[in-house]
Amino acid sequence: MATYFERHGALHVAGVRLVDAADRPVQLRGVSTLGLAWYPEFVNEAAFRTLRDDWGANTVRLAMYTCEEGGYMTGGDKAGLEALIDKGVKLCAALGMYAIIDWHILSDGDPHIHADAAEDFFRRMSARYGDCPNVLYEICNEPNGAGVTWPVVKDYARRIIPVIRESAPRAVILCGTPVWSQDVDLAAGDPIDDDNLMYSLHFYAATHKDALRAKAEAALAAGAPVFIDEFSICDASGNGIVDYGSAAAWRALIQRHGLSYMAWSLSNRDESAALIRADCNKTSDWGDGDITDTGLWVRDALRADAFADR
Repeated sequence: MATYFERHGALHVAGVRLVDAADRPVQLRGVSTLGLAWYPEFVNEAAFRTLRDDWGANTVRLAMYTCEEGGYMTGGDKAGLEALIDKGVKLCAALGMYAIIDWHILSDGDPHIHADAAEDFFRRMSARYGDCPNVLYEICNEPNGAGVTWPVVKDYARRIIPVIRESAPRAVILCGTPVWSQDVDLAAGDPIDDDNLMYSLHFYAATHKDALRAKAEAALAAGAPVFIDEFSICDASGNGIVDYGSAAAWRALIQRHGLSYMAWSLSNRDESAALIRADCNKTSDWGDGDITDTGLWVRDALRADAFADR
């Protein structure tokens, strides 16, 4: 059977949807790594193959923290982190999957803080992968904090996007939105002038419910292309209870609009959002007993969507 990439190839944005060269709707579905510096062992061929063949994933998001422990801008091994990105992109290409290169700001909040480094990073990444049609570029994971308004994020995006466009003129770019990538409705009201860009929406189902779903609906109704490039079904800390009711409401929204989605996180960290149990040391070929409650829900969703998409 042809891989998802073999079926769809290079992607672009049309209206609110992600589509292929024949303008057929595409839904990227998969998982996000946790910090590459913390769980590098999960970036391996067998893991990605398991996600593709057993779970039904067609995409892996490669999350590279800019700050935090081991972050790109906080003493981390920059060469090692870039090597992990390169390994992940090449594994995805070999397996017929898509890859998202994620500049994972979090505690830094304002993307302008490290904009010089982001510009250099994305200039080199797009030069390296500009001819790789399976690569998407996520330029700021979760802008947040006092004063980090949509105009602030938009100003940053207008600096970084042209850098990527130098080498990857038609690549899909994902742009975070304020309040930890929730204010997609504000982005919809003042969009960035780029026809191959989508706006990031993140949710954690036990915390984010009707109010955030309403923001998503408003953004889509206004014509903004939305991409859920991070979510889980626990609370926003990455821990706590799994809220199956809110998760079902989010899944209904995703299915109604054909939204792409990436589950957080491919790790065995001892928290609710981890897809692999903390007592499991396997980095691929996971059985039911190796997977958390979140992981089982995510795997079921991915399998169902992959089956429906055959």
